[in-house]
Amino acid sequence: MTVAMRHISTMSILPILRMGHPVLARRAAPVGDPTVAEIRAIADDMLETMRAAGGRGIAAPQVGVPLRLVMFHAPLGDENARGIDNAPLTILADPVIEVLDAALDSDWEGCLSVPGLKGLVPRARAIRHRGLDLDGQVVERVARDFHARVVQHECDHLDGILYPQRMADLASLSYVTEPSFED
Repeated sequence: MTVAMRHISTMSILPILRMGHPVLARRAAPVGDPTVAEIRAIADDMLETMRAAGGRGIAAPQVGVPLRLVMFHAPLGDENARGIDNAPLTILADPVIEVLDAALDSDWEGCLSVPGLKGLVPRARAIRHRGLDLDGQVVERVARDFHARVVQHECDHLDGILYPQRMADLASLSYVTEPSFED
């Protein structure tokens, strides 16, 4: 069995930390060299965890790894991703965001670390994101609308910020599903 095949069989779904955990409130450390086997293993586990949880993105601190590593996707055809360009699965080490359009749009966000809740969060409409992929190659893209929102949300995790901290008015914080009050 090859090393790659052995690793695939050892991928794990990791516990997702919830709001209040100290790792989520701290700035994450730089990855440095994303090509090392440990980083690839973390990314594999993050991917399996994100897929199992039905997320559109995840950051390493959410699984208890205080490193600047994120992944996200914003596929076309997603009913919650209106007006976006296709953002394939992207894994970034040490990402940097540059705001291209400072105008803010508010839209609903949820988070795997704040389960069952959603809130209206203002975010920049257009950004450029840059980082290294797992082969150490520079990835740079312009992101707009939902794609930009997902990238900003995941990168916030790297600075110890959860979406409720970005909300202009906590009155919009609500449960994803309301209980039924039918008789």
